[in-house]
Amino acid sequence: MNQQRRDFIRLTGLGLASAIAPAATGMGLERPAGAQPFNMCNYAAPKIDTVRVGFIGLGNRGMAAVERMNKIAGVEIRAVCDLRESKVNEAIQMVAGNGHKPQGYHTHADAWKKLCERKDLDLVYIVTPWALHTPMAVFSMNHGKHVCVEVPAAKTIEECWQLVETSEKTRKHCMMTENCCYDFSELLTLNLARQGFFGEITHAEGAYIHNLQEYVFDKERFYQFWELKELSQRTGNLYPTHGLGPICQVMNINRGDAMDYLVSMSNNDFVMGDTARRLAANDPDFKPFVGKPFNGMMNTSTIRTKKGKTIMVQFDVASPRPYSRIQLVSGTKGAALKYPEPARIAKGHEWLSAEEYKALEAANTPAIVKKIGEVAKQVGGHGGMDFLMDWRTIDCLRNGLPLDQDVYDAALWSSIGPLSEWSVSHRSNSIDVPDFTRGSWKTNTPIDISMEKGGTTGVRL
Repeated sequence: MNQQRRDFIRLTGLGLASAIAPAATGMGLERPAGAQPFNMCNYAAPKIDTVRVGFIGLGNRGMAAVERMNKIAGVEIRAVCDLRESKVNEAIQMVAGNGHKPQGYHTHADAWKKLCERKDLDLVYIVTPWALHTPMAVFSMNHGKHVCVEVPAAKTIEECWQLVETSEKTRKHCMMTENCCYDFSELLTLNLARQGFFGEITHAEGAYIHNLQEYVFDKERFYQFWELKELSQRTGNLYPTHGLGPICQVMNINRGDAMDYLVSMSNNDFVMGDTARRLAANDPDFKPFVGKPFNGMMNTSTIRTKKGKTIMVQFDVASPRPYSRIQLVSGTKGAALKYPEPARIAKGHEWLSAEEYKALEAANTPAIVKKIGEVAKQVGGHGGMDFLMDWRTIDCLRNGLPLDQDVYDAALWSSIGPLSEWSVSHRSNSIDVPDFTRGSWKTNTPIDISMEKGGTTGVRL
């Protein structure tokens, strides 16, 4: 056998397998050795009559969160923190009318630690740039606080494990504030799925398709260009949870099924690099972004579950397209699709008529929507889903109920970001998805959406 033939066999056999399936070394995919210290799924922490809250980060979303919490009874806003003194003062003034007298923290970059170290807080609400989410959440839990943390909760697999291990060790909730799980359409789909309307869910699709160019290049929108820096340094699905979270709840991921492996592909950037060059011609603040390898315009990631089901998740914040999270749920008996709106439901080849949809919605309105939906619409926040999320979280804490999203959800949904980055950088090879529950997904039960318990928290409009 000549050398050329031997080389061919080597490349098309084991050698090729090694080339197309490189090991994901250094990713931290495996759980550290040792038994699971405590299962936080469906964990009910002791009741807290008055939830004392501190906020870190008072930008666009942070200030909106303060405003929402200011309208929930049984909440006392004790502390607010931001790098900008003006934002701290604005938040203090906003809540003064309801009797809140929060202490402000803004003197230096580590001022947030002083907030977390306070003995008179039950919950720390983190709304900062992504890179700070895990360090702040871990520090807060280690100082005896429950945590609400904005999406994504972590940027690396190691950070995902840190969140899980700290929550288990401290028995403090770590909830990622995935507001899209409380969208009225997504809640209806979840309720119908629980009743078997769609049969067995076999496939789902989600996305975050939102042209953010005018925002990420805006000096005021994202303080110190933090999101533009993320988009110029990483390539993958950097923001997976809005499309993914509701799908995982419908498919009982972490609670009866688990993700197995993922493949991901991104196209090139055709827009953002040009925008950076154009702006830098007249403004030196944009020069550091010239020549950067901006994230591709579209990332598509596909996931297979342990039970042989599939999920597709997309990410695009640069294309001039209408907003979409897709939200397709496909089962053996029916399907649902939210985007393009209006939302639709089918039991066969045709979508139900608008009248049939309304009748189905009226007969299957989720309990939380019946309880607080109209008030949530009045308060607002992405149509009311933000307020539903915060009200539900506080109501669970006050009544000693498990939260709808636990630390395993926060870790898993966030992990798609770094996993997709690895796959994209390795010619879309597959990569295993860590099991942050360490096998507990086999016996964990789905979240309780019945509202048979709790529902006692009032609202101050």
